[in-house]
Amino acid sequence: MDVLSDVLAALRTGRPHAARTRTVSPWGIRFPPSDGAGCHVLLEGPCWLIPARGEPLRLSVGDVVFVPHGTGYALADRPGSPLVDYRVDADDAAVVDEMKLDGVGTTTQLLCAAYYFDRSSSHPLLDDLPEVVHLPPRLGQHASLRAAVDLLGSELSDPREGTSAILSGLVDMLLLFVLRAWFDEQVTRSERGWAAVLADPALTTALRGIHARPEHPWTVAELAALSGLSRATFAKRFTETVGRSPLAYLTWWRMTLAARRLRDSDEPLRTIAQHTGYATEFALAKAFKREYGVAPGQYRRRSTDLAPTLAPSLPHSPSTTPTPEPAPAPA
Repeated sequence: MDVLSDVLAALRTGRPHAARTRTVSPWGIRFPPSDGAGCHVLLEGPCWLIPARGEPLRLSVGDVVFVPHGTGYALADRPGSPLVDYRVDADDAAVVDEMKLDGVGTTTQLLCAAYYFDRSSSHPLLDDLPEVVHLPPRLGQHASLRAAVDLLGSELSDPREGTSAILSGLVDMLLLFVLRAWFDEQVTRSERGWAAVLADPALTTALRGIHARPEHPWTVAELAALSGLSRATFAKRFTETVGRSPLAYLTWWRMTLAARRLRDSDEPLRTIAQHTGYATEFALAKAFKREYGVAPGQYRRRSTDLAPTLAPSLPHSPSTTPTPEPAPAPA
């Protein structure tokens, strides 16, 4: 199992979406708080990212930014430009989209992608990310990320037969390369957190075991043997680096998988229990309620009720009744 891919697959909801945007200054777009996460690549012109917290960030051509936590943010040609709310159209299932804002000044072009996550159970891998992941272009670094950007830009610029299927893979690929690039840059800066976890062969071996066989009755001793470490060394290193004990992580991962199956399938609870290491549906229900605060059936009904809003497309036009508001200027 690939731990990074596995975590994203478990937490993602709906379909990712992509757009190529063209705006002419003055312009500004405000993305409201949501279950979404946005990724943007500046291709041309001036652009500032204005986070919900912190100082505005001036972007340069080639910069990649990822806003992972759904806290809301804005993009503008400069701090102080009026902001227009972006409308989320949950009924629009388009994968390819285009947004234009016409002005009288300088043109800005961006590649944009939107992802949607189940925020009811965040993963420490995502929690470790800052408010804004900023990846400036660096000569000789992140070649795979740049290749994904080029391929995505090409498909969005010239949609053809098969583009929808191609884009689904490319947008997923973009997110994985962004996260891989970020964690690679953090390895030398921290001995804890998920950058350190993914760089530690012993810990990733144990995690792959948990992810590959969540139904197995793992013990700390078994996971330690799998990682090639003594029980005491493994338990200490895992807990300090991952942020929770091996068995606490196992329980959390089982609950995450159970939530995904409840959300995405009509499997009976008995079957889900078998796949997640619980002898009975009652044992699973008890553990699930302890983790999520609701019974599995209630969680499933709630997920079904919210289904239309879990995967809104990247909106392609500002709201028809915008309320411009000046963007904050740098302090």
